[in-house]
Amino acid sequence: MKAKTFIIITLLFVSFGFESMAQDHISPARKQAIDSLALEKVRDLSKYITLIGDKETEFSEAQRVIDRAVELFMEGSEVGVSSLFREGINYYEVREYFERLMRLNYSKVDIEWYKIEYVSDLERQPDGTYVGVITIFQKFSGYDQEGGLVYEDVTKKDITVYVKRKETQIAGKLIGFWDVLLGDIRVKETSKE
Repeated sequence: MKAKTFIIITLLFVSFGFESMAQDHISPARKQAIDSLALEKVRDLSKYITLIGDKETEFSEAQRVIDRAVELFMEGSEVGVSSLFREGINYYEVREYFERLMRLNYSKVDIEWYKIEYVSDLERQPDGTYVGVITIFQKFSGYDQEGGLVYEDVTKKDITVYVKRKETQIAGKLIGFWDVLLGDIRVKETSKE
C-alpha cells in the first residue's frame, strides 16, 4: 500500500473513528463530522470550478483539476446550467460540465460561491445510505478581451450529498467508515445580481 494512501485512510479513521460494519446509524458527533466533511468537499469543488473556469489556468493543470473534481462525485451525477438569455436548464454529466466550463467563450471568467449551507438534514434511505442537500449561491461573471463585463448572473443551486458506509483493509483487518460523495447539482433559480 502506498504511503500516501495509508495516510489518507488513517486520517479518515481518525476523523470518523473505527466502527464495525454492523453499525448503520450516525451518532450526533459523527453526523457533525460528516457534515463538516461534506461542506469541505463543496468548498473544494468551488475552488476547482474557479480554477477550471479561469482562462489563465494552463490546459494540463485544468485537466488535472477536472480529474480531482470528478472524484468528488457519485458516478452518473449531473450538473445543471442555466442562463438569463434562455428558458430551461441544461444538465450535463460532471466531466462534460467541467470540460464545457473550461471552453467558455469569454476572455475572463469569475465564479464565486457563497452562502454554502445545509438546507435538508441527512435522511437515511432503505439501502443504508444517508442523503442530504447543500444549497449554494453562485455568482458568474464573463468578460470580453477589453475587460468589459459581457454576462453576469446569480444562480441558486442544490447539491445532493450522499453518505455511504465503505470498508477497507488495514493490516489484514477489515475496517468500516463513512464516506461522503456529491451527487446532482440542480439549478433552483437564476437571476440578475
